Amino acid sequence: MKFKLGLIVNPLAGLGGSVGLKGSDGEDTAQKAFALGAEPRANQRATAALSQLVSHRENIEVFTANGEMGERIAKELGFNTQVVYQTPSAQTRAEHTEFAAQLLQQQGVDLLLFAGGDGTARNICHAVGDTCPVLGIPAGCKIHSGVYAITPKAAGRVVELLVTGELVSIGEADVMDIDEAAFRAGTVRAKRYGEMQVPTELRYVQAVKNGGKESNELVLADIAAYVVSEMDEDETYIMGSGSTVAAVMEEMGLENTLLGVDVVKDQALVAQDQTAQQLLALADDKTKLVITLIGGQGHIFGRGNQQLSPELIKRVGKDNIIVIATKSKLKALNGRPLIADTGDEQLDESLTGFIKVITGFNDHVMYAIGHQE
Repeated sequence: MKFKLGLIVNPLAGLGGSVGLKGSDGEDTAQKAFALGAEPRANQRATAALSQLVSHRENIEVFTANGEMGERIAKELGFNTQVVYQTPSAQTRAEHTEFAAQLLQQQGVDLLLFAGGDGTARNICHAVGDTCPVLGIPAGCKIHSGVYAITPKAAGRVVELLVTGELVSIGEADVMDIDEAAFRAGTVRAKRYGEMQVPTELRYVQAVKNGGKESNELVLADIAAYVVSEMDEDETYIMGSGSTVAAVMEEMGLENTLLGVDVVKDQALVAQDQTAQQLLALADDKTKLVITLIGGQGHIFGRGNQQLSPELIKRVGKDNIIVIATKSKLKALNGRPLIADTGDEQLDESLTGFIKVITGFNDHVMYAIGHQE
């Protein structure tokens, strides 16, 4: 008996990330992202997940929507594919995702695998609720929900466990999303929209993102003071997103884009809220990245900072990446490694190993970056 795999790809997911739009919800945002030179990558990330299942093709039947919503990549990878939904227009919208999800649920799929971000998860939840198991392939700018695998490959690994008959528990996970308008204005306003049934394979499925600011302000102040004291006036510093990096900007007395990427040199603001291409144009052999990790998940690249493109990270080099975090934030990972999910598999592999994480004034720990599959 073949495993019935439902597949939905939101082709526009993550479109706004590399061009600094911090989201892709809404037709106007997608059009603006295209105008700024954004390239769709959701199908690329869905392909990375499905590639883990190629050796099991004879045991899988894929039910999906036409074209870029799943049909193309499923057929390219050689899966037995049935199209159950035809989109009425070239540019997909939220309602198309919902219609497709409802039809897949009616087909009795064993798992509904979808590629997108938190907006896509909301659409899937609205369409099928907790009536069938689901799993998300992370492809959006915002990944606050607990229904996503930690990387595209990890999503494929979870499905492989199911296909091969491994005992995988199914549990409830929260669907979260934020107000993108407030997000672009620098305010994180997350809300729970429901829950769905997901495979609870903890090696591969992420936790719900921890919200809120770091409570230990003294530790943040120590970290910020040390980072600033070590800055070289001749070097350019690309300042990543998040409240921990914001503390460094505050220490320098500079205006900060909380959910964007700014550029600093000689403790002066060079550029604000930069896109991937703008950052690449600014970077040279004297450029460093200052980043932190996402609490509860451990991602240092690929979540909320898609402006830090693989090309930029390669140009800067691992030795010039400055990771900052409180020890409590690291302890909350319970020994799980930091995750680099840049979208470039070779780059992710090259970043593995231990990296110095600044945890206080002249205080650091060595922490592992893992190659998650």
